Amino acid sequence: MRALSRRLAAVADLVPPGARVADIGSDHALLPAWLVSSGKSPFAVAGEVRDGPLKASAARIEADGLQDVVSVRKGDGLAVVAPGEVDCVVIAGMGGALIASILDAGEAAGKLHGVRTLVLQPNVGEDIVRRWLLDHGWHLASERIVEEDGRWYEILEARSLKDADRLNAALYDPSFLGLDRPAERLEALLIRMGPWLLRHPDDCLFGKWLSELDKLESVCRQIERSDSPEAAKKLRDLREEIELIGEVLACLQAVSS
Repeated sequence: MRALSRRLAAVADLVPPGARVADIGSDHALLPAWLVSSGKSPFAVAGEVRDGPLKASAARIEADGLQDVVSVRKGDGLAVVAPGEVDCVVIAGMGGALIASILDAGEAAGKLHGVRTLVLQPNVGEDIVRRWLLDHGWHLASERIVEEDGRWYEILEARSLKDADRLNAALYDPSFLGLDRPAERLEALLIRMGPWLLRHPDDCLFGKWLSELDKLESVCRQIERSDSPEAAKKLRDLREEIELIGEVLACLQAVSS
C-alpha cells in the first residue's frame, strides 16, 4: 500500500470508516487505492475528466489488483456516480469556485442523494466552499489545516444533517472572538478563515495567516503608487482587512499561550 502525502492523508482521515467513496478529480487514484487497501472503505469510484489522468488512474488500480473494489470512470464532476451509489464524496486539489460548481451540478442532477459526508480540499477560495455549504444546508462538521511543501491546505468535512442550520448558526456565532466589531463583518471573517480553525488554532493556522498578511501588505505597497480615488478606497479596505485579521490572530495567540 503506497503512502499518502500529508495533504491526502489529512483528507483520508476525514473519510468515515465503511463509507463508499467517490473521489472526484482523482489524479492517479492514490486516495481511492489507499482507502480500499487500508480497509477503511469497501468500494471507491475514481473520477476523471481528462484522458491522461484517467489512464494513469486505471493503470495504478490494475497494478495494485484493485479492479473489483475501485471503479475508474471518465466523466465531468459527479456525473461519474449514480444517485445513491456512494455515501461520501471527496473533491480535493481544485479551486473553491470549481468545487462549488461541481456540487451545484451534482445536486441539480440528484447525484448527492444518499451522500452523508463531503470531504473538500480547495487550493484557494475556501470561503466560496463554506458559503456553498451554508447556503445548501450542509453542516461544517470539522476542518483541518496542514502544511506541505511550503503551502497550507484546508480540508473541510461537511455532513448532511436535519439540524444543520441550527448547528451552523452556533458554529458561526462570532462571540467567541471577543471582538467589538459588527456581527456581519465578523461572520464574513469566520467564513473566510474557518470557524473550526479559529476555535482550535494551531501553528499551521498562524503560519498561513501571517503569510497572507505579508501578501496583503505587498498589495498595499503596490496600490500606494497610484493616486486614483479607486486606489485610495481599495487601500483603505485592505488596511481595514489587515487590521481585523491581525486583531483576530492576536486574540487567538493570547488565548492559546
